[in-house]
Amino acid sequence: MKVLVTGATGFVGGHLTEALRRRGDEVTALARSASKAAALAPLGVRVVPGDLHDRAALQRAAEGQDVVYHVAGVVAARSEADFMVANRDGTRNLIEALGQMGTGRLVLVSSMAAIGPTIKGRPLRGDEAPRPVTAYGRSKLAAEQAVTASALPWTIVRPPMVYGPRDQEVLKVFRLARFGVAPVLGDGSQELSAVHGGDLAEGLIAAGTTVAAAGRAYYACHPEVFTGADMARAVGRAMGKSPAVIRIPATIGRGVLMLTEAAARLTGHTTILTADKANEFFQPAWTADPGPLMRDTGWKAAHDLRSGLEETYRWYRTAGWL
Repeated sequence: MKVLVTGATGFVGGHLTEALRRRGDEVTALARSASKAAALAPLGVRVVPGDLHDRAALQRAAEGQDVVYHVAGVVAARSEADFMVANRDGTRNLIEALGQMGTGRLVLVSSMAAIGPTIKGRPLRGDEAPRPVTAYGRSKLAAEQAVTASALPWTIVRPPMVYGPRDQEVLKVFRLARFGVAPVLGDGSQELSAVHGGDLAEGLIAAGTTVAAAGRAYYACHPEVFTGADMARAVGRAMGKSPAVIRIPATIGRGVLMLTEAAARLTGHTTILTADKANEFFQPAWTADPGPLMRDTGWKAAHDLRSGLEETYRWYRTAGWL
């Protein structure tokens, strides 16, 4: 098949691009960074320079594609308006280009944040009323609404926490665990779902190539549910260590996040660690049921948390990240 991937130079997009090339698909990547796009050359990927606000580039990239995987977006921004420009308006621009070029199905990589948290023991299934609790979540929901309102054939996939080789977020947990500590937000009982980057890539391909998945929204994750404290301990076990789990109360956590946001603003940077993000960090549960995606496509996550973290740790060591 001929496919377009936006965000191919990122963590999720990179895993997806590699999986598509292993299948033998012809892959085009829309990439704004020439230096990052250089890493795609060995994979045989066609690169179209540009971004989601470059309509001419979008049309060049979209022409003749059978499936478009829209992975690109921002997870850190200075304001809700900036989130909307990137995640909502960028998606609208892509939809416009796809409509003009007569492209096939659009697979939007959204986020569980678009729908919001749940309560313990009740994983999300895909038919819930949305109640995002952050600016990021609201921007991803706005992107979903742009997709579902369009005339394009579409599928939406909402991953929870994604980890695996090349991930720089879980790497921070490994680095702390190396020194014998593993901080968790709240009392450590928050329930979580997760998906390995390689498994997510296969889930996205299944969603984009299965007829029954058209017009549906799914969660892609392993069915295992674990707590924040469970994950901290699992990171330690992957390293052969037993780190002390340090629980961070919401009052302290929110204060720290306010300081990190202020520091980022003073230096002209953006950070995911903001006061607004605390509205996600201290919820009782971020869990999902992958059953509908498994039923409709036959996809199944290969990595539970233990095996996924062990593989991730081996990659970090081999790559010299740890």
